[in-house]
Amino acid sequence: MRLLSSSGSFTGSSGGVRVNGTVLIVTALMATLAALVFPVWSYADRSGTGLDTLDAQSVPTRFGPLSATDRVFVTKVRLAGLWEMPAGQQAEERAPSKAVETAGEHLVEGHTFLDARVREVAARLDLELPNQPNAQQQGWLRALTAAKGEEYERLFANVLRRAHGQVFALVAQVRASTRNSLVRGLADDANTTVLDHIKVLEATGLVDFDALARNAATASPPPVTRSAAPPGPTTSPGSATPVTPSPTLTLPPAASRPRT
Repeated sequence: MRLLSSSGSFTGSSGGVRVNGTVLIVTALMATLAALVFPVWSYADRSGTGLDTLDAQSVPTRFGPLSATDRVFVTKVRLAGLWEMPAGQQAEERAPSKAVETAGEHLVEGHTFLDARVREVAARLDLELPNQPNAQQQGWLRALTAAKGEEYERLFANVLRRAHGQVFALVAQVRASTRNSLVRGLADDANTTVLDHIKVLEATGLVDFDALARNAATASPPPVTRSAAPPGPTTSPGSATPVTPSPTLTLPPAASRPRT
């Protein structure tokens, strides 16, 4: 039985169908082209990408776009002061050791300054700020109040050091990526303050760095690839290879002012 005319596109024989070879080649080429084009469209133009999310969650201000991460950062700076200032005041009053007392003084002074800054920034950006610590921070304050002696000192140093490390990571992220000038300035101040507090807490000699590392490892996803351990030291290292200094770059002379 003939299915198509004598043009040769399709013919039938014993119920079978034979497809023209030209049609198959064209179909295969079209499929290959679609496979090459689809990934480009699907990853570059579709909605839901990181850039699309950034734009959707940002609001315009006269100081530059304000992203969702920017707003989280401003809120966290305020929350940090709401519980760390009382914790610092408590350390000053108890004064179990000079190192802890000094750390308490730094907390109070630093967050008094930073809290004034964050309230100023929030007011100019029309952002609402919390007025009390969150549930986790209130729990930390209760635990510090209940602790005594050496237990209090270690709890003070480690809880506050861990909290500052988390904020420090957010400060770096915001400072590197924000498009808002007010948030950028606040990140600069927060970076200085938080780093000072990290150092003074570590100066107590009570920080458990192994616990901090384990906590960070469990809080973040594992790396995509695993690198092998570095090789051990060689017993007889070779001599150092001298580095040939690059030729000194000679700058052109400064342009003179044109005569009037």
